[in-house]
Amino acid sequence: MSNDKPLPRNVKILGLASLLNDIASEMVFPLLPTFLITVLGGTKTSLGLIEGVADSVSSLLRLVSGAWSDRVGSRKSFIVLGYALAALARPLSGLAGNYSHLFATRTADRIGKGLRSSPRDALIADSTTPDIRGRAFGFHQAMDHLGAAVGPILAMLFLLIWPDHLRTLFLLTLIPGLIVVALVALALQEKSHAAITAKPADLPAAAPTFSGQFRWYLAALVLFTLGNSSDAFLLVRSSQLGVSESLLPLLWCLFHLVKTGSNLAAGHLSDRIGPRPLLIAGWLAYGAVYLCFALAEVAWHAWAIFLIYGFVYSLTEPAAKAMVTHLVPSEQKGLAFGWFHSAIGIAALPSSLLFGWLYETFGVWTAFGSGAALAALAAGLLAVSQRTRNE
Repeated sequence: MSNDKPLPRNVKILGLASLLNDIASEMVFPLLPTFLITVLGGTKTSLGLIEGVADSVSSLLRLVSGAWSDRVGSRKSFIVLGYALAALARPLSGLAGNYSHLFATRTADRIGKGLRSSPRDALIADSTTPDIRGRAFGFHQAMDHLGAAVGPILAMLFLLIWPDHLRTLFLLTLIPGLIVVALVALALQEKSHAAITAKPADLPAAAPTFSGQFRWYLAALVLFTLGNSSDAFLLVRSSQLGVSESLLPLLWCLFHLVKTGSNLAAGHLSDRIGPRPLLIAGWLAYGAVYLCFALAEVAWHAWAIFLIYGFVYSLTEPAAKAMVTHLVPSEQKGLAFGWFHSAIGIAALPSSLLFGWLYETFGVWTAFGSGAALAALAAGLLAVSQRTRNE
C-alpha cells in the first residue's frame, strides 16, 4: 500500500535535525520558569510576557519566511539560517543577569525558529506525495518530541553530578546546536517547486486567494491558540502540586516520550481518515485535560495528567499541518504555512499574557477554565465550517 512507502531522505534529515535541536532546547526549557522566578526574580506575569512575545515573534516571522521561500524557490537557506541563529542564541541564556537578558535570548532563539519553520514544513511537503504527508509530518513531530525527551534526561543527569552549574548547562547546548547546523547545511537537498512571481510586499495580500475553508480553519486555529498558553505554566502548576524541581526534567521527558509514539500513530491515522476529525477530537480532549489540571490536588495527579496531555496533544500536531496541504494550491505551500504559523502567533502573545495574569490574579480555576472553554469553542467552529472538502 502507499502508506508503506519509505519516507524521503529530506524528511529523515529534517527529523534528525529536529531531534538534535530539541535535545539542546529541552535541556533547558523545563528549568527556565524556575530560573526566571527563583534566580532572576521574575513573576508568572513576566514568564507569560517572555513566552508570549517570543512565540508571537516566531510565528509572525514564519509568514515572511514561508512567503519568501515560495518567491525565491529556495527553502534550505532559511532552514540553515534559522538553526544557526538558535544555536548561537540559546546558550547565551546562561549568561543572563536579569529578566531583560533572558527576554532577549529567548526571543532571539524563537526568531531562529520563525525563520526555519515554514520553509521546513514546505520542504517536507515538497519532498512527499499527498498519501504519505500525514505520516511524514507525524515522523517529524515524533523526532522532535524524542529530542525533547532526551534533553531533560541529560539535564537531570548533569545537575545530579554538578548541581550548582545550571548556567554551564545552558552554555553546553551550543554543542548539539552546531551539529544541527552542519547537518542541514551539508546533507539537506533542495527540492524544486514553482516559485511565485509576486513582489515581497504583495505576499501577505495573497491570503485572500486561499479558499474560504482555509480562512475558517485559520480562524478556528486562532481561537484554539488563545486558550493554548505556554506549557511552561503546566510546569509551574506541577511544582505547585508538589513535583520537585529535580524531577521536572523527568516529567518533561516522559511527556515527550508519550508524544513521540502518539505522533507516529496520529500521522498514519491522519492519512487514513483525514486531519479534521483528529483536530476536533484533540481540541475537545485538550479542554478536558485543562479542567483536570484545575481539579488536581497532589503530585501524582500532575504526573498522570501530563502523560495524558502528551497523548491528547499529539492527535493535533500532524493533522494541523496536513490540513494546510489539503486546503491550499501546491505552489503556495510556503505562504500557506506562513499564514498557519502566523495565525498561531497572532494569538500566542495574548494567550500567555492573559493566562499568566488570570493565574496570578484569580487563581488556577479561572486560568485553566478559560483555556478549556476556548478549546471547546474552536472545536465547534472547525466542526461547522469544514464540511465540503474531502480530507
